[in-house]
Amino acid sequence: MPPATAATAEVLDPATNPFFAESTLPYRMPPFDRIRDEHFLPAFAAGMRRHLAEVKAIANDPAPPTFANTIEALERSGDLLGRTSKVFFNLIGTDKNDARQAIQTEVAPKLAAHQDEIWLDAALFRRIEAVHARRHELSDPQAVRLVERYRLNFVRNGALLDATAQQRLRAINEESSKLTTRFQDELLADTNDLAVLVDDAAGLAGLGDSGVSAAADAAKAAGHAGKFLLPLQLPSSQGVLSSLDDRDTRRRVHEASLQRCSRGNAHDTRALVLRLAELRAERAQLLGYPNHAAYVLADQMAGTPEAVLKMLRDMTPAIVAKANQEAADLQRHLDGAAPGTKLQPWDWAWAAEQVRKARYDVDEAVVKQYFELDSVLQKGLFFMAQQLYGITLRERKDLPVYHPDVRVFEVFDRDGSAVGVFLADYYARPSKRGGAWMSEFVDQSELLGTLPVVVNVMNIGKPGQGQPTLLSFDEVTTLFHEFGHGVHGLFSRVRYPLISGTNVPRDFVEFPSQFHEDFAFDPAVLQRCAVHWQSGAPMPQELVDKVRRARTFGQGFASLEYIAAALLDMAWHTLPAGAKVADVEAFEAEALAQAGVAHPMVPPRYRSAYFAHVWPGGYSAGYYAYLWSEALAADAFAAVMERGGMTAANGAAFRAAVLSRGLTQEPMSMFAAFRGRDLDTKALLQRRGLL
Repeated sequence: MPPATAATAEVLDPATNPFFAESTLPYRMPPFDRIRDEHFLPAFAAGMRRHLAEVKAIANDPAPPTFANTIEALERSGDLLGRTSKVFFNLIGTDKNDARQAIQTEVAPKLAAHQDEIWLDAALFRRIEAVHARRHELSDPQAVRLVERYRLNFVRNGALLDATAQQRLRAINEESSKLTTRFQDELLADTNDLAVLVDDAAGLAGLGDSGVSAAADAAKAAGHAGKFLLPLQLPSSQGVLSSLDDRDTRRRVHEASLQRCSRGNAHDTRALVLRLAELRAERAQLLGYPNHAAYVLADQMAGTPEAVLKMLRDMTPAIVAKANQEAADLQRHLDGAAPGTKLQPWDWAWAAEQVRKARYDVDEAVVKQYFELDSVLQKGLFFMAQQLYGITLRERKDLPVYHPDVRVFEVFDRDGSAVGVFLADYYARPSKRGGAWMSEFVDQSELLGTLPVVVNVMNIGKPGQGQPTLLSFDEVTTLFHEFGHGVHGLFSRVRYPLISGTNVPRDFVEFPSQFHEDFAFDPAVLQRCAVHWQSGAPMPQELVDKVRRARTFGQGFASLEYIAAALLDMAWHTLPAGAKVADVEAFEAEALAQAGVAHPMVPPRYRSAYFAHVWPGGYSAGYYAYLWSEALAADAFAAVMERGGMTAANGAAFRAAVLSRGLTQEPMSMFAAFRGRDLDTKALLQRRGLL
């Protein structure tokens, strides 16, 4: 997009500000070619004013409250604010610049205050209560569900508090919004600042031509022509560590990763972490909960912190034992390959890759030659989508995008009818936050007549000029994972926006995504997409078998780094109101030690100072959700295998029971409808090789 100007005056003319009118593009796609940064603040200001006026009109309606004039009217309100927010916050994650960062800093507390003005409107809540009391007179089960969600959301956001408590709640929400915005800004800045600069290509030995070329391009873009730059990824463990032969380069990358936002510089987030933990505990107490985790989990499948902690603690001994076994294996390898070398955290991924090669004869560098991005996308992912669900994805190059790397695909059903739009934004860039995720530009809603526009975002290293984009098998499975979120949004067939698509509990939303990961291993998928990028030869069956057998290799490390982060999240968010934590690192170390997951070789997947999932990312007291959902996914995929594998019948059943439902039913009932019984966690342990 073109750079922002200094214009800040509010312009209500759709000819100059594209947010003020509904998009005329297919599927109401945002007109990215017309959107400028100076359009956001006027659109936010007008959107909040217009939304509040709409809500006040509903609250003060002299007619008796009904579902149509209260609940459905609320679902129709806020279109201008919704359009603006969808585009802006997607761009904050995918393509942040100084202008957008400044806008976010200004608008975040205003949006928090705006939402509180609605949640805490006593007249509006009285109308909702009245409709809720008579909800069983409604003939539509979706309408009943919607009324119940509205009432619950208002109560959970303070509608029953007295005036003094509501005023304090407003202050907490405003301060929290400012702090989470700052956390995002500082993490992105420090992650970019700590990218590791390497003077000589010899320090990148093992990375491969494509990786070296990408590092050279990154260094040139950062003003270091002739050198090599290794950008950091969001987790503690960095993907390049498995390939780098130079031990000192590995050490520098590892240490840079763990130092993020805790160096005492302008980007240090530790004070933000302490204050956010305090505010969340206080907010939970105001709302009648002993801690923030209890507040969050009351509206999740897990229900209570105790249920989550039991699940995590029950798995901890087996995971720690597996990690210790792996550490011993890696030390034995080093004793033979480099006598006198003591295993260090920065050696783990590299040594593990050497052991993997020896044990399974799987060389990641060789495997990557068979997974070129477009082949995996078109011949693997889209093939799976066609086989399971009967959908076809056709690329469109006539629709505007927010960045040149973004691709647009129109999605059609088996009968040729339109399903929605799928955007793919896969390459890393300095303006994009780390990680991988799915989001939406347009929500599906039968009430509003909208089909979904979803986006999958990843951070795959962009290759040098003329080089192919070769994926590790972890990146292949992430591609399938995020597409699982994508079809969860695309296949939604729900009337009301609040309960459509992926608007489900955190510990259910990861179920469809992890369910789809296993299809990356399907023989029919691999046969088509795993072809050598130069020769076009299919991956030899022997290598396919080795990749499949090697799947559970390293699960001790992967499971331990994950469960340590989940337990750290719970430690921060089970703090009671008034608890004082003096030192972030000391608290983190004690929490990990008490949980039995403090391992000198395996840092938590995210340390407190850069734990983006739980401070600004919406997963506070919810990082456990990946494991909870994985249990659902493993058991559901076991059902698929029992019923014939990747078939249209299995796809139709999953689509009907889960993907199309949104939150119109209780999550566990949707799972049981597909599985045919309640959850059995044995499949999860088998999937991770922990039995």
